[in-house]
Amino acid sequence: MAETKYIFVTGGVVSSLGKGIISSSIGKLLQARGYNITIQKFDPYINIDPGTLNPYEHGECYVTVDGMETDLDLGHYERFTGIQTTKANSLTTGRIYKSVIDKERRGDYLGKTIQVVPHITDEIKRNVKLLGQKNHYDFVITEIGGTIGDIESAPFMEAIRQLKWELGKRAVCVHLTYVPYLKAAGELKTKPTQHSVKELQSVGIQPDILVLRTEKHLPDQVRKKVAAFCNVDLDCVIQSEDLPSIYEVPVNMQNQGLDAAILRKVGEPIGEKPGLGPWRSFLERRKKATEEVHIGLVGKYDLQDAYKSIRESLSQAGTYNDHKTVITFINSEYITSDNVAEKLAGQDGIVICPGFGQRGIEGKIVAAKYCRTHDVPTFGICLGMQMMVIEFARNVLGYADANSREMDEKTPHNVIDIMEEQKNITNMGGTMRLGAYDCVLRKDSKVYSIYKQENIRERHRHRYEFNNDYQKEYEDKGMMCVGRNPDSDLVEIVEIPKLKWYIGTQFHPEYQSTVLKPHPLFVDFVKTAIANQKKK
Repeated sequence: MAETKYIFVTGGVVSSLGKGIISSSIGKLLQARGYNITIQKFDPYINIDPGTLNPYEHGECYVTVDGMETDLDLGHYERFTGIQTTKANSLTTGRIYKSVIDKERRGDYLGKTIQVVPHITDEIKRNVKLLGQKNHYDFVITEIGGTIGDIESAPFMEAIRQLKWELGKRAVCVHLTYVPYLKAAGELKTKPTQHSVKELQSVGIQPDILVLRTEKHLPDQVRKKVAAFCNVDLDCVIQSEDLPSIYEVPVNMQNQGLDAAILRKVGEPIGEKPGLGPWRSFLERRKKATEEVHIGLVGKYDLQDAYKSIRESLSQAGTYNDHKTVITFINSEYITSDNVAEKLAGQDGIVICPGFGQRGIEGKIVAAKYCRTHDVPTFGICLGMQMMVIEFARNVLGYADANSREMDEKTPHNVIDIMEEQKNITNMGGTMRLGAYDCVLRKDSKVYSIYKQENIRERHRHRYEFNNDYQKEYEDKGMMCVGRNPDSDLVEIVEIPKLKWYIGTQFHPEYQSTVLKPHPLFVDFVKTAIANQKKK
C-alpha cells in the first residue's frame, strides 16, 4: 500500500460514547488484515497535556514510552493493538497554539498576521500528516476529543474538512452518535443522530460511516432511516450495542463489516475476513472464567477512570488465571487503625494505588501495615510503593516520624526524598521522571522469578525516590531493594521475600499490560491472590 490513508473519528450528541474504544477496534481490525497502523488523539483543551489535570476531571494520565503525559484513550490504543504510542500520538489545543506562537515569536511567519485559519489549522494538518509520513503507516486513525459543535473543537473540524478535500479517497470520517431509547414511549429515537450529522455537515464534513451507540438492538428499519436521513450507505451504518466487555467490541464491529466498509471507502481490496484467533481465545477464556478473585484498590480517587490502566491490567490478569477479577475501591481517606480490618475484609489481594499529594496517604500507610502483618498479597505502585517504604520505616525500623519530603519537608527520616536533579526546578510540568527507564533485577529476588529476565524496561511518572542512605537498614530487617536503575542507581522495586507477595514498584507496570501480552507482575499477583483465597 503506497500512500498513507487517514481515518478521522468524531463524536456527537454526548461525550463518553466510546470513541477511544471504536478507534482502538478499527486499529485492531486493520492490523488483523496486515496493515501497519497507528492511532492519535487530539484533545481540544488548552492544557499543554493532561499531566496537571485532576483525575476527577479527566481520569488517569497515561504515560507513553518517550515520557509524554497523555489522555487515557492512548492506554486503550496500546492495550488493543500492542502498538507503542509516543508524544506524536497525543496533541492538545494548548500544544498546537504553543507551537504556532513559538514560531511567530521566532519570526517564522515573516511578519504575517497569525490567524486560526490558516495558521492553527495548518499546524493541525501538519501533525496529522507528519505521523503517517515519518513512519510509513498504512493507516493513521485520528480521534478528535469532545463532541461536534463544541467551540473548542472548531479548528480541528476545519482542519479535517480541508484534509478530506485535499486527500480525496485517502480520508474517511467515522462519526459516532447516540440513539437513545425512550422508555415511556417505548421507542428508539434517531433525531439526536440526525442533528449531530447535520451539525457535522454544517462545518463541511459529510460522514462516510456512522457508528450508533445504543443500549438496545437497532432493527434494520432504524438503520435504514438513519442511512436515508444522513446520506450514508446502509452498510456503513453500524450499531455499537452495550457489551459485557469492551474487548468484545472489535469482534462485534467485524461482524457488522466496519473494517470492510472502511477499506471499500478508501479503495483497498477487502480480501478474506481475518480469524482474530488469539483475540477470540482471550474472549473465550474470559467467558469461561466464572470463579471470582477479589482485589481491593486502596486509593483516594473514587472514580473508575482514575485507575483505568490498573483496573484493565487486573482484569486481564484474572482472565489469564481463569478467574473473573472483582475490583473494590477502598477510599484511603477513611481507613484508620480501628477500621482497617473491616475495610479490607473479603479481599484476596490489595493494590496500594499511585497518586500525588498528602490526602489519603495515612490510610495507605495503615493498609500497608495491615497487609504486611497479616501476609495479604500486596502490590504497591509508585506512591503505593513509597507508602510501603514509609510504613516499614515507622513500624519496623523504629522511625516513628519517617516520611517523604513530598509530605513533610522537615522530616528527620526522609526515607523517600526528591531526586537530586529535581531540587531546583519549580515548573510543575518539568519536575518529573517520565517515560521508560531500564531496571536491573537481582537474580535471587521474587521479581526476577516473575519476569524471568534480569533487564527490564518500565515507564515512570514521579518526582520522589527511595533514599539509598537507608538501604542497609531496610535489607537488614527484611525489605529488599531488588530492582535498580543501572545509570542513576535509583531503587525501582522493593519486596519482602518472607511474605507471600509483598512488592512495591516505583514505576507503573500497568502502562505495559495489553490484552495479548498481560504484564507478568499483575498475572503473578492475581495468581497469588487466588491461592490466598483458596487457603482462607
